[in-house]
Amino acid sequence: MTSGGDSPASGCTSYAVFEGYQGLVDGGEMIREMKWEDVRGWLSEGGTLIGTARCKAFMERPGRLKAANNMIEKGINALVICGGDGSLTGADKFRNEWPSLMDELVEKKMRTADDVKPYKHLNIVGLVGSIDNDLSSTDATIGCYSSLQRICQSIDFIDATAFSHQRAFVIEVMGRHCGWLALMAGVSCGADFVFIPENPPTENWEEEMCNIIKRHREMGKRKTIVIVAEGAHDRKLNHIHPKMVEELLSTRIGLDTRITTLGHVQRGGPPCAYDRMLATLQGVEAVKAVLEATPETVSPVICIVENKIVRRELVKAVQLTQEVAKAIERKDFEAAMKGRDAEFEEYWQAFNITTATDKSDMLLPKEQRMRVGIIHVGAPAGGMNAATRAAVAYCLTKGHTPVALHNGFPGLCRHHDDLPLGSVRDIKWLDAEQWASRGGSEIGTNRGLPSEDFKTTAFCFGKYQIDALFVVGGFEAFTAVSELRRAREQYDAFKIPMVVLPATVSNNVPGTEFSIGSDTCLNALIEYCDAIRQSASASRRRVFVVETQGGASGYIATIAGLSIGALAVYTPEEGIHLNMLVEDIKFLKEQFGKDKGHARSGKIILRNEKASKVYTTEFIANIIKEESEGRFDARFAVPGHVQQGGTPSPMDRVRAVRFGVKSLQYLESFAGKSRQEIADDPMSAALIGIRGARVKFTSMEKIERVETDWKDRRPKDEFWMNLVDIVDTLSGRPKTCRTPAPGSPVMSGVPQDHTPMPGSPAMDGTGTHTPLPTQKDTLETLRLPPTSVPNGLMR
Repeated sequence: MTSGGDSPASGCTSYAVFEGYQGLVDGGEMIREMKWEDVRGWLSEGGTLIGTARCKAFMERPGRLKAANNMIEKGINALVICGGDGSLTGADKFRNEWPSLMDELVEKKMRTADDVKPYKHLNIVGLVGSIDNDLSSTDATIGCYSSLQRICQSIDFIDATAFSHQRAFVIEVMGRHCGWLALMAGVSCGADFVFIPENPPTENWEEEMCNIIKRHREMGKRKTIVIVAEGAHDRKLNHIHPKMVEELLSTRIGLDTRITTLGHVQRGGPPCAYDRMLATLQGVEAVKAVLEATPETVSPVICIVENKIVRRELVKAVQLTQEVAKAIERKDFEAAMKGRDAEFEEYWQAFNITTATDKSDMLLPKEQRMRVGIIHVGAPAGGMNAATRAAVAYCLTKGHTPVALHNGFPGLCRHHDDLPLGSVRDIKWLDAEQWASRGGSEIGTNRGLPSEDFKTTAFCFGKYQIDALFVVGGFEAFTAVSELRRAREQYDAFKIPMVVLPATVSNNVPGTEFSIGSDTCLNALIEYCDAIRQSASASRRRVFVVETQGGASGYIATIAGLSIGALAVYTPEEGIHLNMLVEDIKFLKEQFGKDKGHARSGKIILRNEKASKVYTTEFIANIIKEESEGRFDARFAVPGHVQQGGTPSPMDRVRAVRFGVKSLQYLESFAGKSRQEIADDPMSAALIGIRGARVKFTSMEKIERVETDWKDRRPKDEFWMNLVDIVDTLSGRPKTCRTPAPGSPVMSGVPQDHTPMPGSPAMDGTGTHTPLPTQKDTLETLRLPPTSVPNGLMR
């Protein structure tokens, strides 16, 4: 009951079941074979284009018997269901009953024994589509981050009004049994108070909430945001309605308060980048699970844990989910919180730490308190400010002093003693409180490295008593901490604990699979590509070649390609060679030749900015246009710094908060140790990152030595490389498109325009480099007379 992922590429026949289980029961035209042309362009559409409906008939055995008969009629022996826990439970029950349903069809003479023989077993795979993110065993369900994005956009707009008029807003969001949306919106937007079903407030919650908000106002905060999940209740399970909260804020504190119920706005709109990627990869995994299943295989549900697609037992996942609701009913809120994933509990703690910093019971003894330097290094990235805000809040809650080192290492060295205001400043809570949803870098960032002036850097660390260092940034931040670590022998001031929080649109920092800012970049790029595709589709026969950022890492181009259904993706890791362009032009001609009527659509090719020095974005578009022989048009587009995004995405915000808090907790663990003890500990200079299904701190020394490609400024082993094959599979791009012609230097893995290593096929016998082709040479090669060249394209 979904479009079937890449089933056709796996040699399967895909059917769409329209209107959910009702379509299975009704049969006929409600179960239709779907080819690629039928579902192309669906990636950017919200909701479900094959429909969904509640079906009472399927809840009874006669309805399921009709459904089984209709599936045999169409020759279907495997079912992929995308829905909530009720839909998945129904699917597993259907599978368990399947053998007896086959027997019943024969007994009632609806089918012969020969008819049902090939269908003795039914394979079921579940995908979870739920904006509430209420399934246990997975970090995210399809649709939840798109819904969170809609909520955060609404709150950001409300925020401006609240700040201008010093108002309070009570915002109701969806979540009858699950408070994920409310909690994540609270973390993302810096809410003052959040009500969730799993962990209700204390019995005197009215006084507790009013006290927190009063203190915030006394500190100088001009606005108040309270977020209420629709299923919110107190510890006696009495419903907490937004109206109750509004009356409290109005009468007890005297705030001008408004209520906003977001309602079904949360379900609408195009899916965000993460949901597109998640749904696509889970769809692919679902097909693999179907093909690998045996009659003994337990029905799986496809999940994601941190950054890893995994399979879990469907029935067990549903049972764990239902246990949370039961725990809430019996008022066992501790069990309800444990029933969610570990990430949920971490976010709850992070929210409580970052929303109120005057908790005397959390203060550390004076001898354990530190002055923590916070510095941004490299290009700006969405989420840098959210991470800094979280770090500041944690410091103030525990008694540490957060110290902003403005404008990177050059700012520190050149302007630390400027008057009246230097670049080294203690941060107060009110300074950082507004930073949760702001893009860019509020304390300034710079690509300069400490090695440019080690002496002054060390002097400043000593003068301003920096006891620990929290560095937020991209590859330059990684390099900076590497330099400081290696300079410890010469400078005692660097013998302090240091943590790097990767933040870069390129996602090219070794030691992690996710960098803060990359999700914001993907959302900006995908929004841009959606607009371009609309233009290309309106013109019918047009292909756009779009240039993406990412440095020497093809991550952004590849994930964006997966998320928009790109025809092809060109990355620096693979390079671009002549045969690739020749085969892609052939493929384009075939694709445009198949386009008819409503199925016509624009095409997009994504090219990373450093994929080739020779084959530029404009040059590729010109080649395609020249060789199209008037059948289609080609244009190029360069979004440039638009990709850095404006307001950070909710995913970047929440992960920035979580990693910011964890980083400060890690630095705190070194409190009380001597400088030499710190220098001797390889983990005293570390990087926080996601690796597969875990969040992990890794020593900088190990990452530098084993995992870093210093020449190309990226990890040696890039986890996403196998996704390029999925992009090609889903576009139907032939494998020949990526196969270099015989004799090409790329056959040995050296892209045509990269500097070859000695001894490579791109070197002549004397050890000198053979000349690389110029754009003029390449055009001349492509334009040889058709009579002497196959396809008029290549020698």
